Amino acid sequence: MAKVTMPQLGESVAEGTIGRWLKQPGDTVAKYEPLLEVITDKVNAEVPSPVAGVLKEILAAEGDTVPNNAEIAVIETEDEALSGGTAANEAAPVAASAATEAQGSTATEGMVQVEPASTQPAPANGPAGSDERAAASAANTAPTAAAPVEANGDGNARMTPAVRRLLREHGLEPAQIAGTGGGGRITREDVLAHVEAVRTGQTPAAPSAAQAAGPQTAAAAAPQAPDARPAPAAATNAGIAFPAGADEVLVPMTQMRKGIAAQMTRALSAPHAYVQMEIDATRLVKLRESLKKGYQAKEGIGLSFVPFVVKASAEALKKHPTFNAHWTEQGLLAKRRVNIGVAVAVDEGLIVPVIRDADTLSIHGLNAAIADVANRARLNKLRLDDFGGGTFTVDNTGYLGTNLVMPIINVPEVGIVTMEAITKRPVVVSTQDGDVIAIRPVMNMVLGIDHRANDGAGGAALLRDIKAWLEGVGPDTAIY
Repeated sequence: MAKVTMPQLGESVAEGTIGRWLKQPGDTVAKYEPLLEVITDKVNAEVPSPVAGVLKEILAAEGDTVPNNAEIAVIETEDEALSGGTAANEAAPVAASAATEAQGSTATEGMVQVEPASTQPAPANGPAGSDERAAASAANTAPTAAAPVEANGDGNARMTPAVRRLLREHGLEPAQIAGTGGGGRITREDVLAHVEAVRTGQTPAAPSAAQAAGPQTAAAAAPQAPDARPAPAAATNAGIAFPAGADEVLVPMTQMRKGIAAQMTRALSAPHAYVQMEIDATRLVKLRESLKKGYQAKEGIGLSFVPFVVKASAEALKKHPTFNAHWTEQGLLAKRRVNIGVAVAVDEGLIVPVIRDADTLSIHGLNAAIADVANRARLNKLRLDDFGGGTFTVDNTGYLGTNLVMPIINVPEVGIVTMEAITKRPVVVSTQDGDVIAIRPVMNMVLGIDHRANDGAGGAALLRDIKAWLEGVGPDTAIY
């Protein structure tokens, strides 16, 4: 029998919560086929099956928090099924023991204490017990109507264990809820809004076309198609609901928010230093403008500025290997492979999936990889190999309109660079007839460095090479 274990979803992640089993005992699974969803304080990810065969036993229930490398399932491989081996009988006692130990353990920061598989799963979001209190409060003030409610949602919609428990508290099914989260995910607010609608006799809203199409489309359509859900009785302010008469309300942290808080606290223990330069993006903008229409028609995706900055960073890192490294208490751990993390904003916070061997990819290869991982991140479809092993980070803060951001290093990495908004500015340009003032597209870049690993002079040299590469692109620059 093949044993499936809880993978490590990140270098600082010690455990994960079973979000949803995508297969059930008796189901046939192919090798690398998604087997379950795992939730950590950093990300939700699908775990692939390590082998092909039949899922024989699930050892950790949905909602259970399990330490890394603990056994969570048993798969009978194709060879064992043909030979009629007895490996399952031998593996069962060991697996049961491991599951019992995992269930009896107490979770670390960002997780709740594990309950036995026979009980209701513990909530994955917020402080322990916060969703139970919210559910009880909502049940007292807004009981769900007994009359059947028309199903207008997706019965297979994704949600956290805490939201699934909230549904059970109110006797609801996922198909009754209009999910407004990324990729149609059902959120706690969706459930409470539905309960309030039923309590007040209003018709629960169906998902809008924009919401069904995905987060990007929904955001674009928002001005033309405002949220039609009934407004809750409590006052709201930027998405936060204030109970009647209350001047303040505690907003529980999500698992991702807890992970970000813990990571930022660790990161700020490293002494940061910053180097900033202006990039004349004239040639870069002209090259992209000349390529983007044909590229879109050929590849089916847009061509952004991000892969150019990632390519420039990858080339510069090969000349400055002390920045392609991790800091350890024993010294600087230099890395041969150039694995560049690209910061991606999602509904719950910020994640940094990794583009591996970025120095070996073309601009098109980088663009396709970045577009793929960004889309899957927003749809909560990230894979295990999207995380861990990053050696440097590129943060595209400029799409928000920023001109100068002081980034926090993604420790244990020792460097991070921002690409700010490209804006037209008056600049002094030297010509044969002397200096003249011209309007040029300019982009600020800020390099954050771990001052334990490198000094400002080294950081300036790295950023200078990134700047030189970006300012040197032109019609002869290879995209493929």
